[in-house]
Amino acid sequence: QVQLVQSGGGLVQPGGSLRLSCAASGFTFSWNFMHWYRQAPGKERELLASISSGGTTNYADSVKGRFTISRDNVKTTVYLQMNSLKPEDTAVYYCRASRGATTYWGQGTQVTVSL
Repeated sequence: QVQLVQSGGGLVQPGGSLRLSCAASGFTFSWNFMHWYRQAPGKERELLASISSGGTTNYADSVKGRFTISRDNVKTTVYLQMNSLKPEDTAVYYCRASRGATTYWGQGTQVTVSL
């Protein structure tokens, strides 16, 4: 059974940091691209960062220099380190695995940036 189990969200003050984790099982993690998205209320889901099986990364301009995506193919986990958080980063964050036409989504985790 394929699972992407997310953890690490929560409430943080502006300027703070959080690390999201997405633990994968049920498929060959190392063969898949991994991605992080977010969706704020009333907005479309936004692609934030991607990492290839070999570790090549890409970032949206909105998070470049603040967020870092990484993966551990032994632990079959992808991470999103989020620094210098802003109130506009408040959203539900999702991980996604993709390989060709096959895609799997995590359950989503809330991140709230507020005083």
